[in-house]
Formats: sequence, structure tokens, C-alpha cells
Amino acid sequence: MATFENPQKSEISRTQKMQSIIECFQKLDIRVGKIIEIEDFPEARKPSYKLKIDLGEEIGIKKSCAQLVKNYSKEDLKDKLVLCVVNFPPRQIGPATSEVLTLGVPAEDGECILIEPERDVPIGGKLY
Repeated sequence: MATFENPQKSEISRTQKMQSIIECFQKLDIRVGKIIEIEDFPEARKPSYKLKIDLGEEIGIKKSCAQLVKNYSKEDLKDKLVLCVVNFPPRQIGPATSEVLTLGVPAEDGECILIEPERDVPIGGKLY
């Protein structure tokens, strides 16, 4: 005997799933930060930098570790505006602690390209 799904119930289920996804996204606190300090991170397994990022008065200066060496020199990164997830728990990366997740996307070669605002925007601004 064939069973048929109630189309109204199916639509409600899809709507509830979509609402759940939106709510999960809204829990992410993504802010604009300015890279103010860059150090080599030779202890990392892959070539990386240790960054200090100013995320504005409300959040302050936070540390991040990022595999950016192949696409960015330290000079390229100084004063660059980036997007960071600021409400993940700190993560231990070898001897360093990463307090925020600096966001990027992979280039064709798989190496990180930072996500950055296309215009000058206030430090600490929240993505919406």
C-alpha cells in the first residue's frame, strides 16, 4: 500500500528547517577587525602567521592564527580589514591560542584568501 505525504505538513517541515538554519546563522557573531600585528608562526604544521586583530571597543584586541603565508606578506596584512567570528571558544594551535576565527575562502590552489569589506567600515561592525 502506497503512503502519501501531506503536502501541507511537508511545507511546514521545510519552513521549520529553514527557520532553524537562519537561527543558527544568526547566532554567529561576525565582526570587522583590523590586523594590527603579524608574527611568523614557525611552530605551526603549515606555514602560518599569528595575528593580533583590533575588533573595536566592545570586543577589544584578539589573537588569531591563520594559514596566509602563501598569499600574503606581513606587510600586506598590516592594517587590513578582515571578518572574524568572535563567539567561538578559543582554540589551541600548537603553542598558540586562537581567540577568533579569521574568515577566508580557498583560492584555486586551495590557499586562503581573506574575506574583507570592499570599503572602509567601522572596526567592530557586525555582519548582518
